[in-house]
Amino acid sequence: MGELTGKTVLITSGGTLEKWDRVRGHTNLSKGTMGCYLAEAAFAAGAQVIYLHGYFAQLPENKAHMRLVPFEGIEDLGNKVRQTVQEGQVDIVIMAAAGSDWVIDKVYNQAGHLMEETGKMPSDEPPIIHFKKAPKVLGQIKAWQPNMTLVGFKLEATEDEAYLLARARLRMEAAQADYMVANSSQSLYGSEEPHWLVPKVGEPLKVMGKKATAEALMALLSEL
Repeated sequence: MGELTGKTVLITSGGTLEKWDRVRGHTNLSKGTMGCYLAEAAFAAGAQVIYLHGYFAQLPENKAHMRLVPFEGIEDLGNKVRQTVQEGQVDIVIMAAAGSDWVIDKVYNQAGHLMEETGKMPSDEPPIIHFKKAPKVLGQIKAWQPNMTLVGFKLEATEDEAYLLARARLRMEAAQADYMVANSSQSLYGSEEPHWLVPKVGEPLKVMGKKATAEALMALLSEL
C-alpha cells in the first residue's frame, strides 16, 4: 500500500484562461507539466486524486483513475476549489495552477463607448481593455477548509535564490500554507530547473527537475 492510501489530494494544474469575448482571451505559458507529475506521484503513493485542469493543460497518464475537473478563468478555478473542499473530505490541496494576475473589468471601443456584447468583439479596430486585479485563490482556501494541508507555488522572474525564498515565505504566511514550492520563471522553459520545497518550519529543500520535485513533495506529505 502507498504512503497516501486513504487520502484525497486535490491538484490544480495549467494556466487560467480569462475570456475577452467568446473567441478571445489571455492566458499564460503554463502547460500543466508539473501538475501531471504531481498527480502521477500522488496516484503512485495510493492517493485518490482530484485533478483540476486549465483549458490547455496536459492530462496525467493515469487520468482514467482520477477525477478530472476542468476550469477556465481564475474566478472559476476559485469556485471549483471551494466547492470541492467543502463538499467532501479533501486532505491535501496543491495549488500548482498558474493563476491570472489580471481579469477583464470593462471593454471600450475606440470612441470610448462601453462594449457589452456577449459575442465576438469587432475585428476592424482594436478594443480598449481595462483590467482589474484578480482574486488570490491560495489565500482563501484555509478559510474554506482549515483542517487540510495546503501547498502553494511561488514563481518569480529572478535567479536570486534568497529573494525567491523570501517571497515564498511571505506568500506562505499570508495564505497560511503548510508548504510552498518556489521556482524561477526559467522553469517554464524546461523540466530540469531547480525547485525549492519550503516548509513552515525548517530549511528549504532544493530539488532539480519537476518530476523529482513532485516525488520529493509527496514523500514529505506522506510523513504528515
